Amino acid sequence: MLIKQFATKYNLSTDTVRYYEKEGLLHPTKRDNGYRVYDITCEHTIKFILVLRQLGFTLQEIKQLLTLEQKPTSNACNQQTVQLFSTKIAHIEKQLFFYQQALQSLQLTQTLMADGKYAENKLVIGSLIEDMYNKLQEGSGHHETT
Repeated sequence: MLIKQFATKYNLSTDTVRYYEKEGLLHPTKRDNGYRVYDITCEHTIKFILVLRQLGFTLQEIKQLLTLEQKPTSNACNQQTVQLFSTKIAHIEKQLFFYQQALQSLQLTQTLMADGKYAENKLVIGSLIEDMYNKLQEGSGHHETT
C-alpha cells in the first residue's frame, strides 16, 4: 500500500511515517516512479513500533531492538534484548506502583469532596496532592509529558 493508505490504516500522519523511515525504522520498497510501497513487513514493524511506543520505549530503544532482530540469533543479542526489556520492565513497574497509589489518592479525594465537603477536607486533599508530587520527585513514577 502507498504511504497515505498506510498512515491512515495505522492512524498516523504521513509525516510520522516518513520520520520513521528517515530514522531507519521502516524500510518500504520504492517503485520506479519514486512512490513508497509499504508491505506486510512494514505492517509488522509499525505494529511493533506502536506497541513499544505505548509501553514507553524510546525510538532509539526500538531501533536497537529492530537492529537486534535482524542479526543472527546469538547469546550476545539475546542478552542485550533481555537487558533492555529488564530495564523497561523495572521502569513500568515503578510507574504502575505510582499510578496505583495515585488512583487510590484520587478516589479518596473524590470521596472527600463528595456532597460539597471540599472546604472541610481541603487540607487533607492538599496533603494527598503533596504526597503524589513527592513520589514523582523520588522517581517512583516520573513520567515526562511533552
